[in-house]
Amino acid sequence: MPVVLPRLLDLDPAAIRFEPFRAGVEIARLSGDGEKGETALLRYAPGACVPLHEHTGLETILVLSGAQSDDAGTYRAGDLVLNEPGSRHRVWSDEGCLVLISWAAPVRILEDEG
Repeated sequence: MPVVLPRLLDLDPAAIRFEPFRAGVEIARLSGDGEKGETALLRYAPGACVPLHEHTGLETILVLSGAQSDDAGTYRAGDLVLNEPGSRHRVWSDEGCLVLISWAAPVRILEDEG
């Protein structure tokens, strides 16, 4: 049975159940288990970041609100970002953001979060 999020662009994040993911980043898992890929909503608090990591599979990100940055630039609501397998980057959000993210395979964290 499919997972359907009607009117995703009109989504009220307060209506979604998020859980802690990383410091300042929360996750609402939509499908998958993380071991073989996953699709989720990530909510970044202002100033939150994810340390340097490498993609072992394709990562697809759609910014729904706010802005997310990585080593290559800043992406705003409506921007779609594809990170190919083998790519590496750090991710942060100065103002906070909500993104729809899909990992085809788990990521490898390459540096400590401290």
